[in-house]
Amino acid sequence: MKKVLIATEKPFAKTAVDGIKAVFQKANYEVVMLEKYTDKADFLKAVADVDALIIRSDKASREVIEAGKNLKIIVRAGAGYDNIDLAAATEKGVVAMNTPGQNSNAVAELALGMMVFMARGQFKGISGTELKGKTLGIHAYGAVGRLVAKIAKGFEMEIHAFDPFASKEAMEKDGVKVENSVEDLYSKCQYISLHIPATAETKKSINFELLSKMPKGATLVNTARKEVIDETGLAKILEERPDFKYISDIAPENHADLLKFAERYYSTPKKQGAETSEANINAGLAAANQIVNFLEKGDKTYQVNK
Repeated sequence: MKKVLIATEKPFAKTAVDGIKAVFQKANYEVVMLEKYTDKADFLKAVADVDALIIRSDKASREVIEAGKNLKIIVRAGAGYDNIDLAAATEKGVVAMNTPGQNSNAVAELALGMMVFMARGQFKGISGTELKGKTLGIHAYGAVGRLVAKIAKGFEMEIHAFDPFASKEAMEKDGVKVENSVEDLYSKCQYISLHIPATAETKKSINFELLSKMPKGATLVNTARKEVIDETGLAKILEERPDFKYISDIAPENHADLLKFAERYYSTPKKQGAETSEANINAGLAAANQIVNFLEKGDKTYQVNK
């Protein structure tokens, strides 16, 4: 009997867990739950004899992967996968996957909600501004970016996007103005919604030089990863430009230092992009089905360590 570990320091909702278990029960797999754990040793012990692993924000480090002697597949229930050591997985012949698109609507709705929150002075009773007629730049036009554009149209925003890997024709068909460079995007848009992954190329790429190109009254919304922000540059732009605002659903390392800009800076205590019951269920079920399809049929559709 194949064995699956669901290791979630931040657990799935009960409905999601029930659905995941049903998928594995149908496949005749054994399921082991490790929830709200605080000791890494518990994770290492639990992964020792399983064939598959599902995680959320938990880190599938080299140590974890090497501890999984029978491990064949890791699925991160979500779009990002920088919490999986891909090199270690590849070395051990472990397939790593994510569940793209399952959290997209939740993240897109959050991004627009954050724009409203900042435009209305963080709901502190002061006079704010409207999104209607403002320019919105979408940095990376993937599943989330497309939905951000779709929702923003309802606010009657003017939408621009930059993504060298996306189809220009598809973006234009969506009614989006395509920019040829990241510099052009930032210089034209009052709001930027950030959706780039954290890679060697993108880490700290959102720096002071780029942010300083944004027009007066600019707001940067980050529902991507904190690693893509050059935190020194972020602090500098907030210091030098009293019109600049930043909001994120993941606190930067220098969060405490940025609190002095509290009127123009806000971060949620924990990552919130996928925190809806719908996204929770969608990502969990997708992870379960991907594991079964891989172990039974060799399906590697969503493999990220090719």
